[in-house]
Amino acid sequence: MNRYENRRALVTGGGSGIGQATVLRLLAEGGTVVAADISEAGLKDTVEKAGASARRLTTVLVDIADEASVRQAVALAVQALGGLDVLVNAAGILRSAHTHEQSLADFNRIIAVNLTGTFLMIREAIPALREGTGPAVVNFSSTSAAFAHPYMAAYAASKGGIQSMTHALASEYSKQGIRFTAVQPGSISSGMTDGSGASGQSAGPGLPEDTDWDLYTKLAPALGRGFAGPETVAGVVAMLASEDGRFITGTEVRIDGGTHF
Repeated sequence: MNRYENRRALVTGGGSGIGQATVLRLLAEGGTVVAADISEAGLKDTVEKAGASARRLTTVLVDIADEASVRQAVALAVQALGGLDVLVNAAGILRSAHTHEQSLADFNRIIAVNLTGTFLMIREAIPALREGTGPAVVNFSSTSAAFAHPYMAAYAASKGGIQSMTHALASEYSKQGIRFTAVQPGSISSGMTDGSGASGQSAGPGLPEDTDWDLYTKLAPALGRGFAGPETVAGVVAMLASEDGRFITGTEVRIDGGTHF
């Protein structure tokens, strides 16, 4: 498929995990892509994995929690692409803790990166998206936005905010033709999961040493195939931002193998 031929996309978190998988998927479908990430090493890895498609790939360093960094990164991306049709906000962090032990600094950092960072990227990209072809934004919520994930109150709050914001933006910019959707990954192996814990699965890094794994008995894929790879989410993101998703906006798609029926 070449659904992204002559389409220009900016993907945050493009140096690892689902963000990197999305970059590679859009390139494979003919897109011209800017991968943005805080990790220079991660971006170099993405370029290497892109192979021959790297001629259509540009990389930009960005700290999405920093307003000046976002402003500069989006400007560089739009300049490199000659415009913008697609924005994918895959960058984010996951920190787990007993809520009564979590510091305000950690809570604020999670909100700053996940929620505020997504807002900053969208705000700076909207002028270019208005001029784009079939403009679409895909945000990253999480299954934790609607289902109980122990020790992740701050993360859940950030992802719930992203989900609500996606609905509001879809309405606000509907007459300008910009579509806003969100994905809710769950049970996905990526940079946010380390594969350890009960049954070889983990809700993410940094879980308390005294984690009660009985609280996670409901967090297993019903399909019985274990965690899926990041490319599973990348395929859905590619559909949502493509012409195939032209009638989809203001909603979210859960991708969790049936973990949260």
